[in-house]
Amino acid sequence: MAASAFLPELATQVLVPAAAVVGIAFAVLQWALVSKVKMAPDQRRADGGGAKSGGATDYLIEEEEGLNEHNVVVKCAEIQNAISEGATSFLFTEYKYVGLFMGIFAILIFLFLGSVEGFSTKSQPCHYSKDSTCKPALANAIFSTIAFVLGAVTSLVSGFLGMKIATYANARTTLEARKGVGKAFITAFRSGAVMGFLLAASGLFVLYIAINLFGIYYGDDWEGLFEAITGYGLGGSSMALFGRVGGGIYTKAADVGADLVGKVERNIPEDDPRNPAVIADNVGDNVGDIAGMGSDLFGSYAESSCAALVVASISSFGINHEFTPMMYPLLISSVGIIACLITTLFATDFFEIKAVDEIEPALKKQLIISTAVMTVGIALVSWLGLPYTFTIFNFGAQKTVHNWQLFLCVAVGLWAGLVIGFVTEYYTSNAYSPVQDVADSCRTGAATNVIFGLALGYKSVIIPIFAIAFSIFLSFSLAAMYGVAVAALGMLSTIATGLAIDAYGPISDNAGGIAEMAGMSHRIRERTDALDAAGNTTAAIGKGFAIGSAALVSLALFGAFVSRAEISTVDVLTPKVFIGLIVGAMLPYWFSAMTMKSVGSAALKMVEEVRRQFNTIPGLMEGTTRPDYATCVKISTDASIKEMIPPGALVMLTPLIVGILFGVETLSGVLAGALVSGVQIAISASNTGGAWDNAKKYIEAGASEHARTLGPKGSDPHKAAVIGDTIGDPLKGTSGPSLNILIKLMAVESLVFAPFFATHGGILFKWL
Repeated sequence: MAASAFLPELATQVLVPAAAVVGIAFAVLQWALVSKVKMAPDQRRADGGGAKSGGATDYLIEEEEGLNEHNVVVKCAEIQNAISEGATSFLFTEYKYVGLFMGIFAILIFLFLGSVEGFSTKSQPCHYSKDSTCKPALANAIFSTIAFVLGAVTSLVSGFLGMKIATYANARTTLEARKGVGKAFITAFRSGAVMGFLLAASGLFVLYIAINLFGIYYGDDWEGLFEAITGYGLGGSSMALFGRVGGGIYTKAADVGADLVGKVERNIPEDDPRNPAVIADNVGDNVGDIAGMGSDLFGSYAESSCAALVVASISSFGINHEFTPMMYPLLISSVGIIACLITTLFATDFFEIKAVDEIEPALKKQLIISTAVMTVGIALVSWLGLPYTFTIFNFGAQKTVHNWQLFLCVAVGLWAGLVIGFVTEYYTSNAYSPVQDVADSCRTGAATNVIFGLALGYKSVIIPIFAIAFSIFLSFSLAAMYGVAVAALGMLSTIATGLAIDAYGPISDNAGGIAEMAGMSHRIRERTDALDAAGNTTAAIGKGFAIGSAALVSLALFGAFVSRAEISTVDVLTPKVFIGLIVGAMLPYWFSAMTMKSVGSAALKMVEEVRRQFNTIPGLMEGTTRPDYATCVKISTDASIKEMIPPGALVMLTPLIVGILFGVETLSGVLAGALVSGVQIAISASNTGGAWDNAKKYIEAGASEHARTLGPKGSDPHKAAVIGDTIGDPLKGTSGPSLNILIKLMAVESLVFAPFFATHGGILFKWL
């Protein structure tokens, strides 16, 4: 065997948790800076004094326009509290149901895996090294269950903290918009960074602690240790599924209800306080786009780490018990946190945004800088953390690999993510011709808008799929399935920056809503709209990253499953595999149908309630009576909790039913089919929805001569754009983002249950 890595075990044991702690400390620092924006009126202003800091640049627009600052701040605080209470109430209700599921599924994991060897407590021959002895199957059952609960709890906490941060920051962003677009941008971005770093660092820290604690029992049995750790990824993703689906149904039911009655029927602005669904809509941004997204990307990170660790444990790192090379996936994530920390300073400290048109370029620079810095970081980690040559497990054989080849695998994933991000931006930003063409099609009504939007979504799939295909080919050629797993990690290595950009969008959206509801001036609304429009595009970029990484993660998990289930080849010409393939390809359509119909059903109830209030509450349209916001919040909550269960059950039960009844070969076909069709539908759905939304915003902003010919708000082209945006809401907010969880979750669940399926699966075919 070649020389070991330069980095000794002790240095790795210090580096990984140190990076996680630095990430958490940086998140706390950003939180403290956001907290400096006070949610109480400035007494010095009330007493007639000016601002001491910032001189002339710190004046407020209200002073210029004669508005009462005290009333504005008090109103903002009230609205923020209503949004925060609604979001907290929904998440606690959702978590009660999800907690029940978590308990039942944890028992299933224990029973299924424990029964592989009849709950024996005797040591057994190792699965891959038959001459060695490994811990009993019962131990694997116990530790997989613990890892599952650990991943699930971390995912729930990540989502909850993200939501709390967002609801804490939205009104602060609104108040800072009074001083200028730059200050509002920094507040929104810092708040997003709190979530990004907290999630990335806590995910890494919990995984590191779990590996070390499990290692006390497992000792030299690394095969068993890292097989048990896969439960961590399953826990993270199963919670993300319910968070994404439940939150997505909530937010889009409220959004559709608010838009259809408010904007189309009553011709009032999007976030008008007279609209009864407006608080539910703002709550939805936090529970769907923040809490759901946080859990989703945490799940991707956990699964890609677990997939890489499982494959590495049966390679030369695991066989020779080399700790530092084994921890290579965690070292990549550690360096990623530091790279993202440096990148964030460019947005918040090194450069200042002075104009509206600088917002989107600033966010795009974050992606480019983090990718460039991370490339250097990967090179360092690959040189220090890996021996020059080593072997990687490749479907029964060992493949010799060099450390520079593994560097290329991670780098290709990282840069493919950037390509997917920019292609997504091109197809969803109203700065480019695709969205402008969709806006232009609104001249002839909603039908042509829908046709153009669907065509755009289908076309937007082409380049991302080529990027994913190239990443898979190169990484698999260089380092087999381990290469694919670390390519996925490469794509997710800048997760802290990605999440900061992603969370920035809903925070800005809420800030605009609060400005409208608090009766703030038109100039402030223009600033928050500009922040929101840029956030809309970056949210689509974030979804592109999530879907791209999901494809790579799923393939890596699929490879680990095939190896663990002892399938020598997946031959699509055999009936067992082909029936799985065709059913698997159908599942994303079934899942999308369920989630879209759920949004439709919930939106129907919301529309009826909003109409009822406008028709029966005297003075509501005149603005002299306050609408009943609480009923709309309750409708969204009840509908989303009820409607999230069937799609969740479809995803969670499919691998179990197929594995038990039809066996591992049919299940391998199902996983391959779901992966191939799921990625395509997810990209097209997310981009179609994003394009329709930004086409509407393009007309509303009226920033160019072309846009002004389509407007203003309330014109026929604008109404057609609103209808397109309404159709796109469930596509971009529920079905599209949830599909990447479907393909990852089925793959990781199959891997966790692989020992059981391999031993007891295929009951139906055994009988036939």
